[in-house]
Amino acid sequence: MNTPALTTALALSLALVACGTDSTGIEADGSTEAGDTEPGSSGSPQAETGTPETSSSTSGSPGTTGAESGDTSTGGTEGEDLQVFEACEGDRFELTDPNPNYVWTPNAIELVSEEVSDGVFAVYDSNAADYGPQGLPLATSAGFVIGNDGVALVETMINRQLFCQLIDLVQAETNLPVLYAVNTSYHGDHSYGNAFLPGDVQVVQHERTAGYIAEYFEEDIVFMEMNFGEDQGINEIVPVVPDIAVTDEGWSADLGGLTIAARYHGFGQTPGDLFVQVPEAEVLWTGNPLIAEAPAIPWLLDGQAGAVSTTLASVRDSLSEAAVVVPGHGRPVSLEAFDFSVGYLDALVAGVQTAVDDDLDVDATVAAVTLPDFQGYALWDWVHSVVNVPNTYAELSE
Repeated sequence: MNTPALTTALALSLALVACGTDSTGIEADGSTEAGDTEPGSSGSPQAETGTPETSSSTSGSPGTTGAESGDTSTGGTEGEDLQVFEACEGDRFELTDPNPNYVWTPNAIELVSEEVSDGVFAVYDSNAADYGPQGLPLATSAGFVIGNDGVALVETMINRQLFCQLIDLVQAETNLPVLYAVNTSYHGDHSYGNAFLPGDVQVVQHERTAGYIAEYFEEDIVFMEMNFGEDQGINEIVPVVPDIAVTDEGWSADLGGLTIAARYHGFGQTPGDLFVQVPEAEVLWTGNPLIAEAPAIPWLLDGQAGAVSTTLASVRDSLSEAAVVVPGHGRPVSLEAFDFSVGYLDALVAGVQTAVDDDLDVDATVAAVTLPDFQGYALWDWVHSVVNVPNTYAELSE
């Protein structure tokens, strides 16, 4: 049985293939689709300070890390044995060319890490600084936090290759073991890598995320392969029951000098979205509720535009102006990134409500609610017109 999100994702993937735009939004002739207008700055700290210092994974050999080659580690001791990730031993991975039929191509992605605070690292697509401001799709963002006692991962990626890149980046910084892996949602690009974790790593998910995976795993694999390809190793994935099922009250753990906390602020894109924070460092991972810097817009796969706006505004208001925010797909941004998404959602609800009050049908509503101030996302025609407007119309016309 499909949920609304599964049905919408299937329709979206078919639309992507039919329209022939590749995984980066770059046409076959090399030109880009970036919408009709160019929104302003995303508010990203990098936009003001220039290109941040980042580290890339050893993409040719995830089993060989900076820590093994003698690099200085953040924590651990010289010569201490590295935690073993059997899934990453022996295989050598090579980056492929992007497939034009995929939203983005997992095996074409190189991840980089950026230390956004002492011991706190954001991990994101190496194309983020270039693609993000253009509104082009990016791979899932993740991160890791190194305390005195061990490490917490935020997200585990979509397949073995990206999971092992993430582990490579961690072990280039520390010899300390990974203790926890926190998933912000059930989406496979954020959680499928759980299948490659050793048994001594505790998986942390919201209890509703765990329930969704238990019930819909097979259907989820089908549409994830449709969106990201049957040749990207998704067939290796098996469902993993979390060790820690988080309630709406949240969860936290002391890593030794740094705390990792997962909070539920309300419906963000799924019923079990977790916002993951390091309070001492004022760093927050949003998962998909804040998808990326402007001009990216929220994906309302399960609708609830008003609820998503309320959740994002609540999260924004809980943070200080100094906070560093890691979105679901892209490089770290400042607090101002919330404003674009909240503004879009509020304008969407107002526009669709006006159309409903005027007795427009759904097709006429899509034509009427154009929101030019928020255009620029390469996937606008699908996310806004195929997903967001129809789902919002269905809710407001009930």
